[in-house]
Amino acid sequence: MNGNDTTTIPLADRMRPVSLDEVVGQEHLIGEGKTLRLMMEKSQIFSMIFWGPPGSGKTTLARLVSQEMKADFIEHSATSTGVADVRKVVKEAQENKKLDGRKTVLFIDEIHRFSKAQQDAFLPYVEDGTIVLVGATTENPSFEVISPLLSRMRVFTLKSLTHDNLKTLIERALGDSVRGIGTYKKTIAADALDFLIEIANGDSRIALNTLEVAATLISQHPEITLNDIEEAYQHKALRYDKAGEEHYDTISAFIKSMRASNPDAALYYMARMVNAGEDPLFIARRMVVFASEDIGMAQPTALVVANGVFQACNTIGYPECAINLAHGVVYLASCPKNRSAYDGLRAAQHDVEVYGNLPIPLNLRNAETKLMKELGYGKGYEKYTKEDLLPDKLKGKKYYISKEKV
Repeated sequence: MNGNDTTTIPLADRMRPVSLDEVVGQEHLIGEGKTLRLMMEKSQIFSMIFWGPPGSGKTTLARLVSQEMKADFIEHSATSTGVADVRKVVKEAQENKKLDGRKTVLFIDEIHRFSKAQQDAFLPYVEDGTIVLVGATTENPSFEVISPLLSRMRVFTLKSLTHDNLKTLIERALGDSVRGIGTYKKTIAADALDFLIEIANGDSRIALNTLEVAATLISQHPEITLNDIEEAYQHKALRYDKAGEEHYDTISAFIKSMRASNPDAALYYMARMVNAGEDPLFIARRMVVFASEDIGMAQPTALVVANGVFQACNTIGYPECAINLAHGVVYLASCPKNRSAYDGLRAAQHDVEVYGNLPIPLNLRNAETKLMKELGYGKGYEKYTKEDLLPDKLKGKKYYISKEKV
């Protein structure tokens, strides 16, 4: 980059905020008077998990937390870190704490990929404050992080960056001659900007790294055009990108193939995800949902099989768990389908939203006190009855409508 030796570092990393005021988005966490900002300003930091979509700023916030604490920042990825690495970090943290009281922030990217044994290894050191553990995950930590560890950490939920957030980041990168691509003196056409924001889908890395390719390798004019962005993104989109459109298109095709009872297509789309390194638990979790949503009452044991696949993936991992996935996919795709339980749930939820908490019939209420009994609570209740037990306003309403298997 015209003598700038940072060209080997992707634009998204070069433009990473170095202070809280540079962060774009996540105002619900770092706006004035918000919890995370107050914690950092007062240096009252404890172990936490940043849960949010790719490119929303999880790693950036972890680094800023460490910076604010004036602590050592050690970064690891769960995909390449073992218990031995954890022990090494803990030993160094203990030595630093004794030497000058310096704290250590251990940042674990993709913490959801750690096994139960690996997560257990953190517990005593998080408990006694030897390390401040900061984890980043795109998956719901309630499912992926063991309860004892989760109870010792604060979960902060990040949101996808908005259209305006991404526009700000893109314009900042175009104008920054030190960290950005300002030395190229490029502008971007309005339709190109809109398209770039659209394909980024809330992910700052996709937006900035696609912009860099377009500005430095493809664009031959002062203004970056729509064709430049399309060309830059096509090169990137040749690979399955777990942060982008290909990810959502493939999982959509996978679900729709099982719904259509087409095991061949379902296996093909599953294989694409497996070969691209998609988290097997992500695939298995979608199968668990599918078992109840689409198969439902047609074959209730489908949920048992799907849960079994999820547990197998959690226990075994790649590469062998791909066989478990294939087993489950063929079974679920071949099952008859019946969405009556799912449709009934949605219909009932609709009425709850419309009518709120309607009065429960007196005979169904729990008569705990003498006054309640005098008021008729529980009076006339029969264990086995064909009586309509819905609130008066909903009498005669049918939520579960049995359907033929398809």
